[in-house]
Amino acid sequence: MSFSTFFKTPFKNLIAILALSVSAFASAGSDTDTDANGVILAGHDAVAYFTDNKPVEGSAKFTAVHNDAIYRFSSAKNRDTFKANPSKYAPQYGGFCAYGMTFGKKFEIDGKAFEIVDGKLFVNKNLSVYKAWKKDVPKHISQANQQWPTVEKVPANKL
Repeated sequence: MSFSTFFKTPFKNLIAILALSVSAFASAGSDTDTDANGVILAGHDAVAYFTDNKPVEGSAKFTAVHNDAIYRFSSAKNRDTFKANPSKYAPQYGGFCAYGMTFGKKFEIDGKAFEIVDGKLFVNKNLSVYKAWKKDVPKHISQANQQWPTVEKVPANKL
C-alpha cells in the first residue's frame, strides 16, 4: 500500500487498528494477574523480592512489560536487571496465588505474601493464605505445576 493510499482511507485504517487493539486487549491478562491498568504483583518490584527479600512498592517511573503485564520497579537498576532476564524474576503462575493454583483457581494477590523457592518467585493472596501454602511447599508447588498448564489461558472468572 502506498503512502498516499494509506491516507486516502484513514477511517478504514483506524477501524482496523482499533479492531486489532481490542482483540489484543481482550486476550491480554488471562495468563497474568494484572489490575485494571495492566500492572502485575500489585505494583511491587519483582527484583526486590530477590534482592531485598521483602515486598517493595514499584514506581510508575520505572516500568517494563513482560508477557502482557506491566511491571513496576523501585529503581532504574532493578528495571534494567529485570529486562536483562525477565523469566528469572517473573512470578510463577502468572502472578496468581500459588496456593490457589493447587486447586486450579486464579486468585489475585496483595504482593506482600511471597517466597523464593529454588530461585523462583511464588506469591500468595495474602499472609493468611501464605501460612496454609507454607505447611507443605513442595507438595503445593507440585500440585500447582500440574494445574497451571490446564488453566493458564482460561480467564479467572471462568474457573
